[in-house]
Amino acid sequence: MGTFKIEGGHQLKGSIQPQGAKNEALQILCAVLLTPELVTINNIPDIIDVNKLINLLIKLGVKVEKISKGSYTFQADEVDLDYLESDAFKVDGRGLRGSIMIVGPLLARFGKGYIPKPGGDKIGRRRLDTHFEGLINLGAKFKYSKEDQFYGVEAEYLTGTYMLLEEASVTGTANIVMAAVLARGTTTIYNAACEPYLQQLCKMLNRMGAKISGVGSNMLIIEGVETLGGTEHRMLPDMIEIGSWIGLAAMTKSELTISNVSWNDLGVIPSVFRKLGITVEKQGDDIHIPAHTNGYEIQSYIDGSILTISDAPWPGFTPDLLSIILVVATQARGSVLIHQKMFESRLFFVDKLIDMGAKIILCDPHRATVIGHDFKSTLKATTMTSPDIRAGVSLLIAALSAKGTSTIQNIEQIDRGYENIDERLRAIGAKIERVE
Repeated sequence: MGTFKIEGGHQLKGSIQPQGAKNEALQILCAVLLTPELVTINNIPDIIDVNKLINLLIKLGVKVEKISKGSYTFQADEVDLDYLESDAFKVDGRGLRGSIMIVGPLLARFGKGYIPKPGGDKIGRRRLDTHFEGLINLGAKFKYSKEDQFYGVEAEYLTGTYMLLEEASVTGTANIVMAAVLARGTTTIYNAACEPYLQQLCKMLNRMGAKISGVGSNMLIIEGVETLGGTEHRMLPDMIEIGSWIGLAAMTKSELTISNVSWNDLGVIPSVFRKLGITVEKQGDDIHIPAHTNGYEIQSYIDGSILTISDAPWPGFTPDLLSIILVVATQARGSVLIHQKMFESRLFFVDKLIDMGAKIILCDPHRATVIGHDFKSTLKATTMTSPDIRAGVSLLIAALSAKGTSTIQNIEQIDRGYENIDERLRAIGAKIERVE
């Protein structure tokens, strides 16, 4: 099990390039199963979760070739359907939550899709109902083995229909869209997720020959087609990583430039950080964060009441950045209420920040009040364990701002979502060492 040793309290300086988007990659890679033709994908992040999915596709019989760093070709012309019912698949599929999105493409193209109960972050209950209810609406028959926790859907063919999703699930919408593109007739999905990564999936499918309209809205209309062809696709930069670097710059009073961020796809992310008093400057398609030598002050509402930052489906603020917002607030001037609505276990890492000297009141599993230090009292170095990807990076940011040497264990959780994070941080002046 790997460990990071971090000597905090140093200002950083320079430019950092965000990796390709993890959450987009998990959708796009599953879509290669929809066609026997060659699909080329660029800007794929080299991270554990994505590499696990690529290995799962290889075991399914997909031909994968690495062209260059971050660029691969995929050809699913000899898919091994027997592997789906093997004991090996029941083990391999559990290791990654994103594996759930192979079900829709397999069902649409081959008439059956299976998946063991998938893993992922331990951040609370994450239901699969939206996925399977959508596929059932398209005409699939659902099977579940309670003993093996093994899910399956089968259908001779799928038929387009109207459906109103109970929740705007991103992965659920992606799975249903990938199934509906090869269904007979027209499918209408209302209350669909509409975040940029799902828009990217729809644009890619349309280039492959799908007929999807309403892209970017919460109502998608899909006219089924008989077959899809190959295409080439490039991932967006990872908005969660971009938000992480904004928070890192503020907490370490560093001047940083985040390059090629695709501003048009960041939504409210820059404005939420500005509410914490952080200067976020647009320079072309880059973000420039000046050194906050005098700190940063949290805004209040116009009636003077305490600011609340909460998560919501797109175009609301992504839940993946609330952990970053929380740690950044620990050194702000003023107070803020963090309301994590979507996952009930995601705030449980705050005890580690409290051990470092942060003033945080955990009100309940969903809400925490942060009283900022205004840098008058620095966080203290400590030893901690990363519980999930986003909390792990939040603790890493805290450690880089703290005086002394901190240790973060279980860094495989961080590596699941951030590519070569220690090397990239050292390049901008961070004192961080990986100890295997």
